[in-house]
Amino acid sequence: MTAPASGPLVDGVLFDVDDTLVDTHGAFAAALAAVAREWLPGLDPARDAEVLAHWRADAHGRYRQYTRGEVGYRDQRMGRANDLHAAFGGPTLDDAAYDRWNSLFEERFTGAWAAHEDAAATVRRLLDAGIRVGALTNAATEYQVRKLTRAGLADDVPLLVGVDTLGFGKPDPRVFAEACRRLGTEPGRTAYVGDELDVDARAAVAAGLRGVWLARPGLGLKGTNATEALPGDVVISGLDELPWVLGL
Repeated sequence: MTAPASGPLVDGVLFDVDDTLVDTHGAFAAALAAVAREWLPGLDPARDAEVLAHWRADAHGRYRQYTRGEVGYRDQRMGRANDLHAAFGGPTLDDAAYDRWNSLFEERFTGAWAAHEDAAATVRRLLDAGIRVGALTNAATEYQVRKLTRAGLADDVPLLVGVDTLGFGKPDPRVFAEACRRLGTEPGRTAYVGDELDVDARAAVAAGLRGVWLARPGLGLKGTNATEALPGDVVISGLDELPWVLGL
């Protein structure tokens, strides 16, 4: 995609939160390393990267079931924890054990929340150019507001739509439409930027927005429907590239 000479392609930009604005990959790495030391004591720490990759892959699609409104948040998280233990030799977690597991996970996970280095400057450049900015996420609104606040982004990036807003999340086109409504922009004049090609960029295009896939180097593909980019996909490797592809 080339930058136009006639001005910005959009009036608004909606961001995903996890691994787009906030370094959730790094936070997961910290949380899962702590979990492995406590619950998988026989596992070589050299395999922490495998543990992280297993978690991100979510081969049973449990988080996607949650975003479709099919299961509750606790059910999907507990299921993923037990999937992890089954793969790496940990005990099966009952409700009480899972509560202890999740307490450790959340302590380390939330403590490691931080913005990506390119996030704040990019958001500020968009705002200074008169572009409206907001966030659309497949996680619970309150949880993501806490995340954006800790990352120092909440003042500039209001959380407009979470998975609890309509009871389901991306890739359903209705969540993109609602986010545009709240942002005050037409879908065709709104970009959506996220780290997953299928449920972020391509789903946004299907909903009438301009989808942009943020493929940060080293993070790899994630999700059960992870795929490779095609010539028609708009792909950036960092948020600092976003203003250019939007004609700013």
